[in-house]
Amino acid sequence: MGVGITVEHLNAFYAKTQALFDINIVVQANHATALIGPSGCGKSTFIRCLNRMHETIPEARVEGLVRIGDLSVYNGTSATQLRRRVGMVFQKPNPFPTMSIYDNVAAGLKLNGFGNRRQLDEIVEKSLHASALWDEVKDHLHKKSGASLSGGQQQRLCIARALAVQPEVLLMDEPCSALDPISTGKIEELIFQLKEQYTIVIVTHNMQQAARVAEFTGFFLLGKMIEFDKTEKIFTNPSDKRTEDYVTGRFG
Repeated sequence: MGVGITVEHLNAFYAKTQALFDINIVVQANHATALIGPSGCGKSTFIRCLNRMHETIPEARVEGLVRIGDLSVYNGTSATQLRRRVGMVFQKPNPFPTMSIYDNVAAGLKLNGFGNRRQLDEIVEKSLHASALWDEVKDHLHKKSGASLSGGQQQRLCIARALAVQPEVLLMDEPCSALDPISTGKIEELIFQLKEQYTIVIVTHNMQQAARVAEFTGFFLLGKMIEFDKTEKIFTNPSDKRTEDYVTGRFG
């Protein structure tokens, strides 16, 4: 089962430039939460703060509290320990090009010293089933590289790789923006299935996608969380005029 995420007074900086301003949000466990807003408004920075990828950028820093379940992200938790619990799927599929499909999925486990081959086989198969890819690749696990797959398959392979380390939270940074409509539909269907077991946070520029897959939606503008509520309310009866202007296409 997934765990909830609590964010209090989160501020993020790139050197002296502030990118996020006093973000407060509670993300419900076992739901999909979408983050919408124009380009450059802080959505991707925000989810990178949830798994401490933000701090991998020189001179980047974070202030405030982030809790994932009972884990305090910025208080004594190592980034490695955190990322076992928080998986990440990026905008552009990034399979390891020289590795087989099997080794792509098993990479995170092997990196953590996991060496039991029978258990590895089971986890790889289970992860590929969970990412709706098993039937398409089961006969080529060791023969084909991850890079030989189509764009949509590569993205599902990356989801399988994230799931293999058995996280509780799955972060998705525009996972469908580089995909065709059929592949996008498969990823959205997958999100519906995965949120039964995981807490999902998805950044998307596609407002129809947010409406389809997420129970909750947050609207970012200029580094601030303008409004956070049930998705239906955000799209039909937002409380803030700026949210209304964005979702109705008046700007953005």
